[in-house]
Amino acid sequence: MSNRATYAATPLTVALADALAAGAAGAILSAVPSTTVTLLRRESLLDGATAAGTILLPSERRTLPLLAAAVPVHLALSFGWAAVLSALLPRRATVPAAVGGALAIAAFDLELVGRAFPRVRALPQGRQWADHVAYGLAVGAVVRRRRLGRSGASAR
Repeated sequence: MSNRATYAATPLTVALADALAAGAAGAILSAVPSTTVTLLRRESLLDGATAAGTILLPSERRTLPLLAAAVPVHLALSFGWAAVLSALLPRRATVPAAVGGALAIAAFDLELVGRAFPRVRALPQGRQWADHVAYGLAVGAVVRRRRLGRSGASAR
């Protein structure tokens, strides 16, 4: 007999597991577009992270505290939105739907909430929108692959 407890896979536990995997992929891959452009242009890689840090510490000006604050902000947004997307994405056209969802998130994050934070507002917006598309691609691909794995279908 195994010492490992077994748990029934309920829709909630499946959605949470998908959200964790998809959120991790999204958190890692979402900055690829802006980081690539920033590196090519030899601009500061810290601008995006310190801007994110001002969401948690709006009055802070020092780089190190802002970078430390950016980590939980980025992770909370990545995992939180992945939970929403994982629960709402359709079975078919999962990846395109995730990209569409990420564009809606970008509109909310950048045009509504982000406008309240001057350093977020000052970021090159095209890059931020591209990061959201990359996030949607990553989340959608992970959710799709996990769903296909559960259904026994091959992930082509």
